[in-house]
Amino acid sequence: MSEELHELERFAFGDSAKMADALLGLVLSGAKTATSGTLREYEKEGGRLPRPGNRSIVLDGTGTPACVIEIVDVTLRRFDEVDSAFAHDEGEGDRSLSYWRSVHEEFFRRNGGFAPDMMLVCEKFRVVECLNAEGVSA
Repeated sequence: MSEELHELERFAFGDSAKMADALLGLVLSGAKTATSGTLREYEKEGGRLPRPGNRSIVLDGTGTPACVIEIVDVTLRRFDEVDSAFAHDEGEGDRSLSYWRSVHEEFFRRNGGFAPDMMLVCEKFRVVECLNAEGVSA
């Protein structure tokens, strides 16, 4: 892996290995081009919000680097203000707003709590590089 890649933040989507693999598959297929997290989580981790141009390495369920994404847009929205276009860009299930709300409410309840007016950090991203099993450009 190049020196530049070593400096990038690394993360896996979701809260389990199975979910990380499923969501990574959506990213690699091009269906998932957005993600969201609670503002509270960002504040707990030091308050650094993502900004357009930030790059990160996405890991699979085993912690292996799979691709590099770049943030293209960031907005703060209440959970109940997320619209159908953003839900579609998250790429999950039938890509509807009702599906998005259902699975994200469950996820947030499992991971620290939920309220309809909770603030979310809504990110849109693009894949800039796919990595092979050794973490090198594929």
